[in-house]
Amino acid sequence: MSMTRFESHQRKINKPVKAIFTFLSDFNNFETAIPQDKISNWQSTTETCSFEVPGVGEMAMQMVEKKPYSLIKIENQANSKNEFKLWIQLKSVDDLDTRLKLTFDVQLNAMLKMVAKKPLQSFITTLTDQIADSFNRR
Repeated sequence: MSMTRFESHQRKINKPVKAIFTFLSDFNNFETAIPQDKISNWQSTTETCSFEVPGVGEMAMQMVEKKPYSLIKIENQANSKNEFKLWIQLKSVDDLDTRLKLTFDVQLNAMLKMVAKKPLQSFITTLTDQIADSFNRR
């Protein structure tokens, strides 16, 4: 099995990078940004979360690195059935212009890749939009 990469488009958020980074550094804040029609059974602490993605299965993750104001690295928990990495990348263009991009690498066998490719790309795209839109509405 090999890692399959899914990348979001870049979204502009009209907020300071520090506020966005601080919010995204706590999984308890994610539930409001997660597209509820794409997941179920959300559970979280500050550093960990788990949920189910229809057609893919349960995802359990933890924050493994936080590089202030530019990068949050998230990986699967040891007990997770799926091996994956999610990077949240932030770039400050100016005080009220932060760019957000998500990169998701997941271990998929050939059969699961065929079935899960579209739902996972949709999930990453929708998650990026939900995060950006939730900040831009504030």
